[in-house]
Amino acid sequence: MDNSTKKQFATVDEYIALQPESMRAGLTEIRQIIKQAIPDVEELISYQMPGYRYHGKLVWFAANKNHYGLYVPPGFIAAFKDELSKYSQTKSAIHLPVNQPIPAQLITKIVQHGAQKNQEQELIKKQAKKKK
Repeated sequence: MDNSTKKQFATVDEYIALQPESMRAGLTEIRQIIKQAIPDVEELISYQMPGYRYHGKLVWFAANKNHYGLYVPPGFIAAFKDELSKYSQTKSAIHLPVNQPIPAQLITKIVQHGAQKNQEQELIKKQAKKKK
């Protein structure tokens, strides 16, 4: 599909509302889990899907044909290798089957881990600037 026919979403509410009805409850649940895990998270549309920033890029999610995609910077997944072994994944995507419960506890841990990593990186950058 080329960009001229691709839907441009303005808000996360719009993104969820325009997905198939069968996907909306799961998408809403993922959104709530992320916002509860990191109350100060910044919500936006990025790459035409819901995205979240907290001291840097944190997580995105999207509806796919047979799964919800949870997308994180590549280094965030490595810490959860064992817990994620039952899910199909790529170096930065976790595929959550639509016919299974959303793993709220796992998503919370991944998002909080990512937030901590982002804060650590930000601190390292600030310290490096002070030394200059």
